[in-house]
Amino acid sequence: MATNISANSSTTNLLDQRLFWSSPVCTTTSYKNLLIKPYQQQQCLLITSSNKNNPRPLAVNLSRKVDQQHDDYLDDDKPREECGVVGIYGDPEASRLCYLALHALQHRGQEGAGMVTVHNKVVKSVTGIGLVSDVFNESKLDQLPGDMAIGHVRYSTAAGSSSMLKNVQPFVASSKFGSFGVAHNGNFVNYQLLRAELEGKGSIFSTTSDTEVVLHLIAKSKARAFVLRILEACEKLQGAYSMVFVAEDGKLVAVRDPFGFRPLVMGRRNNGAIVFASETCALDLVEATYEREVHPGEMVLVDDTSKEPQSMYLLRPHPPDPKSCIFEHIYFAQPNSIVFGKSVYETRHAFGEILATESPVEGCDVVIAVPDSGVVAALGYAAKAGVPYQQGLIRSHYVGRTFIEPSQKIRDFGVKLKLSPVKAVLEGKKVVVVDDSIVRGTTSSKIVRMLKEAGAKEVHMRIASPPIIASCYYGIDTPSTEELISNRMNVEDIKKFIGADSLAFLPTDSFPMLLGSDYTNFCYACFSGKYPLYPSVAMEESIDDTMKLTLNCSC
Repeated sequence: MATNISANSSTTNLLDQRLFWSSPVCTTTSYKNLLIKPYQQQQCLLITSSNKNNPRPLAVNLSRKVDQQHDDYLDDDKPREECGVVGIYGDPEASRLCYLALHALQHRGQEGAGMVTVHNKVVKSVTGIGLVSDVFNESKLDQLPGDMAIGHVRYSTAAGSSSMLKNVQPFVASSKFGSFGVAHNGNFVNYQLLRAELEGKGSIFSTTSDTEVVLHLIAKSKARAFVLRILEACEKLQGAYSMVFVAEDGKLVAVRDPFGFRPLVMGRRNNGAIVFASETCALDLVEATYEREVHPGEMVLVDDTSKEPQSMYLLRPHPPDPKSCIFEHIYFAQPNSIVFGKSVYETRHAFGEILATESPVEGCDVVIAVPDSGVVAALGYAAKAGVPYQQGLIRSHYVGRTFIEPSQKIRDFGVKLKLSPVKAVLEGKKVVVVDDSIVRGTTSSKIVRMLKEAGAKEVHMRIASPPIIASCYYGIDTPSTEELISNRMNVEDIKKFIGADSLAFLPTDSFPMLLGSDYTNFCYACFSGKYPLYPSVAMEESIDDTMKLTLNCSC
């Protein structure tokens, strides 16, 4: 039951009385006594010597790191999820369960993994570059005792391993109140502002990750209670964050930003252990029963003073509606997950059905998918069109990042390493091929050419998302706006570019039809360019030219 807090309640009394809200509905008045200042979207301006009298908004892709490169030959033409997080509380095998849960989230990041545990008030950490199975083994897990753990898988950059390792989470820090760790999925759109402010006050940063600002904000907080230090930090953050924390005094905290951009769910094992994860597929693997989402703007605390997770809401008022990322349902999440309260499989299947209804191909012989993310939508298309679905492309799952190309260059070498056409399915056929998205268009053109070289009579591309015309700033790595083919070409021009006989995208008006009243709870900025929280940064003349060059301006 909610308990009112007087304006002069001390931090100590707040924690002693365990005054946390548990209702998912929280009005401004129910927590106004904790409110420092209302949440506002600050207008940030670029000021240069040429426009002092008329400064203009600066849009900056803050998900870009200065060492960013792309060299994954197939997936470089897809948006990339930055990471996945896990939290386990109350199980003697927390590190091993966390390891399994990270395996289930491996699709969210393949270049780094890490884990932090707490045992006898000692925080221990293991991080490394590579897949979860590359980073952890029995001896490493033996170094991580305790009944609570947080973990992280990361998609990062292709730069040197030394800079990559610095950015692998969870991050651990020590403060005057003890040691703690954090794992973060998302992106802070005011990261540069916060970092400049903290550096101006003497903070020293050792990574290029926006998550590091959270460590500094918590360490500088004067609140004695760990949960209130997190609250103070979150009050300063703008953007997307689903985070899990552990502290040496035995507390585990999960928090989600007020817009709910990135997913975060909570489940429970039979022994009562609480599990947090980016997707429900991680709960399934560790045999935890899905209970609910962590609500947008909610913070959930688990410790040994209560049998149940305790919930409160962030200091700032909530936006009118959540803005959950629709691309989780289009591409990122596993089909067997429930994300934002909806089955990913059912959503993708419905996208395929809508494509078949809105953009049929008369006389088509077979429907195939670009594996793996296009499979469920292709099944939906085939079922609605009454055309057989077959595996026309086989994906190899054994291709690493490094391989040797013959001296005599092979056309479309990278795509051929990962995708192989099945001639028996394609030869002489009018083929519908379903993919989840087109980003740059380079991979799509190679796939169309490969299918025709394998004997397909016609190739009709159907895309189970609308055209992507704008970059994402909320934890997904997308190319700059100029690189997005749908921002430069119309559908007819894209069709010619990729060499398809026809091309159709999912209509944007499909979302209200499919999602109903939940339609307004999703973010569609990558399809519209209308951002629920506009990415902006304050730049002053005192910031040197080098810093300006690291910012990817799209205005």
